[in-house]
Amino acid sequence: MSLKRAYRAALLAGAMAIGLVAAAEAKPFRFSVSGDANTLDPHSQNAGQVTLILRQIYEPLILRGKKLEMIPGLATSWQSVEPNRWRFQLRRGVKFHDGSDFNADDVVFSIKRALLPTSNYSIYVDTVADAVRVDDHTVDIVTRIPDPILPDKLSSVFMMDKEWSEKNNALRPQNTREREEMFTVRNTNGTGPYRLTSRESDVRTELARVDSWWGWENKGLNDGNVTQITFRPVGSDATRVAALLSGEVDFVLDPPLQDVARLKQSLRVLEGPEVRTIFFAMDMHRDELLYSDVKGKNPLKDIRVRKALYHAIDSNAIHTRVMRGQSIPTGTFFPPQVNGYIKSEDVRLAYDVERAKKLLAEAGYPNGFEITLDCPNNRYINDEQICQAVVAMWTRIGVRAKLNAMPLATFFPKIQKDDSSLYLLGWGVPTYDALYSFQSLLQSRDGQPGNGIWNYGRYSYAEMDRLINIMKTELDSAKRTAAINAALKIYREDVPHIPLHHQMIPWAMRQTVNTVHMANNQLEVKWVKVD
Repeated sequence: MSLKRAYRAALLAGAMAIGLVAAAEAKPFRFSVSGDANTLDPHSQNAGQVTLILRQIYEPLILRGKKLEMIPGLATSWQSVEPNRWRFQLRRGVKFHDGSDFNADDVVFSIKRALLPTSNYSIYVDTVADAVRVDDHTVDIVTRIPDPILPDKLSSVFMMDKEWSEKNNALRPQNTREREEMFTVRNTNGTGPYRLTSRESDVRTELARVDSWWGWENKGLNDGNVTQITFRPVGSDATRVAALLSGEVDFVLDPPLQDVARLKQSLRVLEGPEVRTIFFAMDMHRDELLYSDVKGKNPLKDIRVRKALYHAIDSNAIHTRVMRGQSIPTGTFFPPQVNGYIKSEDVRLAYDVERAKKLLAEAGYPNGFEITLDCPNNRYINDEQICQAVVAMWTRIGVRAKLNAMPLATFFPKIQKDDSSLYLLGWGVPTYDALYSFQSLLQSRDGQPGNGIWNYGRYSYAEMDRLINIMKTELDSAKRTAAINAALKIYREDVPHIPLHHQMIPWAMRQTVNTVHMANNQLEVKWVKVD
């Protein structure tokens, strides 16, 4: 054999050996959730099932650690250099999945893209006036007003490649309200630990490990070993659980509560509170509701009607029967993990059917009225069952609610078009600060970035707006806390929502899987170990 042929044979043998080792070390991970992401555009839809996939692919400037603390991500450091200017030092040597370099131009582009009208992420950049490139690895973010929690917000804004976006006509986020089709719906190019390899909506999404990801060398950022991810949305609870028990999938993010005790007998189940509150929101803007038999007026504008609906709900029954103990009944709209929570304002209106009937009669509805309740059936734990239970409770006071349950992909576009009179919503707080909830859900929709971005009931109260504006800019922590406390009192007294509970979350997985249970209900596969 010639020297050249011997060399080639040695190379081939070596390659085969490496391939066998790689195959032996391959750690596939298959996980399932009740519903799929309706887009992969990084700035289009600020919803949990979307970010669940995106966070494996894309990264923000600031990451969250295992206890949800802020840690360096694509930015290695940040500081306020002026009251209205934050400076971010960017990580060097980072590449996008197509091989292009990450730099300051990408940050400037991503921040400005998140501000565009079709973005559902403007709540995170609402105070931003400009993003300025200082040099290749330094960016200044200039705010219109002092923003004490800008770094917290930016932990939720994914960074995109400017050139890739330009090439693929993705200069603005996809318009999900109109179900617009564009390149970013099914294609990605991030800097994260996994890259997209295939995507079939509502069926299967495949991701592969990026061996060159900068974070693998930092054990504080990861300690996982997964090389391939298969994400399978399965709407049927029974089918999802059967797949887990049979070994067809390794992990279920949302096991049905009625099966948790049984799953614990043979599987690993992690449990804990989620930073998410479930509540009903109402159209308090229109003079006549879209979906009600009351003509010529809107009963939900009357606080007596809102209180009647509230008094008629037996939260303990929902906690024990529907949620099987996996909830924390509440009278407010964010949980104790959020900065600004105070227990004295977390007080529910008492369950009192007779009081509810009296309030309805006083409001001019002694025989109740008819209304449609819109409800997702694959987003929150037992969401449709919660709505079914409440519909039955309201019949006791004469309110005839027609339940309109639908998948997430239909539900979000519907309410985002203001096409609802009454709906169930769950709200997480990724910034872990009260402002996020107040500004998104209760501030008047005045066209300013982030203001009332999820206020589809179009609640508007001048004093609430004033207090929210203080939360945005006040650097004195005592004054800012006082504004939050006052706003929470208005929330309790004016009933802009009907709060139900803070959600508890069990995660179920095979015994061979180990991971970190996250209070934001967002699985980080970079922390998943498969034995």
